[in-house]
Amino acid sequence: MSEAGSRQPEAELGLLDATMIGMGAMIGAGIFVLTGLAAEIAGPAAILVFALNGVVTAFTGLSYAELAASIPKSGGGYAFVREIFDDLSSFIMGWMLWFAYMIAGALYALGFAPNFLELLHVYGVVGPPEAVGAVALPVVDAAVPAAFLLAFVAVFLLAALNAVSTAASGSAETVFTIIKVGILAVFVVFGFASPMFSGAEFQPLFSEGSGAAAILPAMGLTFIAFEGYDLITTVTEEVKNPRENIPKAIFVSLIATVIVYLAVVAVAVGTLGAGGLAEAGEAGIATAATSFMPTGLPIIQNGGALIVFGAVFSTLTALNAVVIASSRVAFSMGREGQLLPTFGQLHHRYGTPFIAIVTSAVVMLGSVALPTQSAGNMSSLFFLLSFVIVNVAVIRLRRERPNMNRPYEMPFYPAPPILGIVLNLLLTGVLVEYLIRTDPLALGLSIGWILVGGVAYVVLNRVRSRSETETETETDSDVPAVTED
Repeated sequence: MSEAGSRQPEAELGLLDATMIGMGAMIGAGIFVLTGLAAEIAGPAAILVFALNGVVTAFTGLSYAELAASIPKSGGGYAFVREIFDDLSSFIMGWMLWFAYMIAGALYALGFAPNFLELLHVYGVVGPPEAVGAVALPVVDAAVPAAFLLAFVAVFLLAALNAVSTAASGSAETVFTIIKVGILAVFVVFGFASPMFSGAEFQPLFSEGSGAAAILPAMGLTFIAFEGYDLITTVTEEVKNPRENIPKAIFVSLIATVIVYLAVVAVAVGTLGAGGLAEAGEAGIATAATSFMPTGLPIIQNGGALIVFGAVFSTLTALNAVVIASSRVAFSMGREGQLLPTFGQLHHRYGTPFIAIVTSAVVMLGSVALPTQSAGNMSSLFFLLSFVIVNVAVIRLRRERPNMNRPYEMPFYPAPPILGIVLNLLLTGVLVEYLIRTDPLALGLSIGWILVGGVAYVVLNRVRSRSETETETETDSDVPAVTED
């Protein structure tokens, strides 16, 4: 085996870096663009939607923490399933996760572009985002939309950073996440101090007509906002003292994110009202900030501009996190022989999964052509399914290996994984029903990816079997024949 193929990832990330990967992915574009959607569906109960999603995902977080401490391998949920289930099951799990992270990357890249254009517009560099036309390419006689070009550049630059250095990409994630959390903290402080919030009305909690029944569909559609702590386990082998630091990073990132979400949603609903927040849609948080934050702030002109600035950093950190995660899933699958061997090799100079990073980035760029809503729905669906499987995995591992070394054991077992399975399946069913009615494209593409995975599994198995047969034949031919006198 080559030197690149035999190298193992170096542990260059500390507890803070691992925590920021989780928070960077969770506090992404979701908090900015999904709050208005939650308010439109559930009314003032949007705050309850985010709280309950935090509870649901906490059960699965406990399973991830126990499995990561017991099986300290990179690859996240795929690595756990590979350890416990058969070859086909682990391949499908890895195939789903890889796709979910790449599609999420396309979603974040698509979110970055308009926010960056809006930021340029705030400072008078360009006109309104909707008025910015296509950009002519100097080499070829063609023009591409500015938003697509910005999405391409964001993916390209972050993929290049990840390909060159794991430590650099981890440090960038930490810095960007601290900046955007600071921006949201400023938003929350001004919001709670605003006279608009002092007269906030959260009653009736449930909107007329739909009532409490609106909670479940709103939870299903906003669940992607809580996807992120699982990304921490995709870089397990690159974290120092992973058996201790990975569970800590999962819990700290999840708790901190839930607190930030609840504070931001409470301020948004409390200042604009559920109706105003729903009417503002994807610009809900920016609209709320403009309504109560002072103007003439240093560097940042007003509250809306501050939130746009935060949205740029949020989409970048989320995009960087899924570039890291998607490539590590592909790397782990290649190392296990479930993708081409080149995916499981580290670059001889940079020590990064170079091929896995480049391939994941290429698929992300191709996925930018998808509608934003469909990309988000597909990611939510695959993450919900993968969370169900991870909860099943922790139960099966407990039964089959009761004496296994478990540096962290979840409390109240088996209640958390059972509740995780039931609640994630419930949200999956609600989401599928919603997709059948409103977004058949997302459902069709999701099924198509699984079918493509089945074909890839069969083809790769045949290639692997043929390679093993040829190796055995060459080995036999090298053995000298024994002749009898």
